[in-house]
Amino acid sequence: RKIKELNEKIYVIADVCMCEYTDHGHCGILDEDGYVNNDKTLEYLSRIAVSYAKAEVDMVAPSDMMDGHILALRETLDQNGYTSLPIMGYSAKFASAYYGPFREAAHSAPSFGDRKSYQMDLGNGNEALREVEADINEGVDIVMVKPAMPYLDVVKEVKLNYNIPLCVYQVSGEYAMLKMAVENGLMNESVIEESLLAMKRAGADLIITYFALEIAKKLGE
Repeated sequence: RKIKELNEKIYVIADVCMCEYTDHGHCGILDEDGYVNNDKTLEYLSRIAVSYAKAEVDMVAPSDMMDGHILALRETLDQNGYTSLPIMGYSAKFASAYYGPFREAAHSAPSFGDRKSYQMDLGNGNEALREVEADINEGVDIVMVKPAMPYLDVVKEVKLNYNIPLCVYQVSGEYAMLKMAVENGLMNESVIEESLLAMKRAGADLIITYFALEIAKKLGE
């Protein structure tokens, strides 16, 4: 609401997840045995999405990786009158070590275990395509591959197999490595644009990156 008050032209995409709001840091509600309860979590994710819609976001983006989350959000949003609010799915979100700097900054790492039971297996590209197809069948408007550079093979396969807008997320670890390499004189600053061009070449229609502002300024020049 505050962002829209400051500038209503800013396009706001809201991340739908629970890891920031649970004391254990996992992306959903836990059973007594410590496993994430997929179906119970969908109820809460749907309520979060509606609260975002009421705050006038332009798009919701569930990053939780629960099975069936796109369908649950679409049905709940439609039932509450938000039939035109688009959904961007974190369709192929891998259980990656590249999220480290963000998790450190946001204190969002799980307090026990890991997220491998609901995020993507690092080596399983076929499952990634199945997850993308599942999101499409559930009514997603944009699919995403995250992280970006280590999974450009998946990006290319998604682009070749599905006619749907494709987003990639250049995550904090990718950003930190390139930033430190440039600052320490190991690589030329042009490597930043090269990394983004590689994503575009692989088939990305949208790129989420921590370099967005500085790249926008360069392009503006």
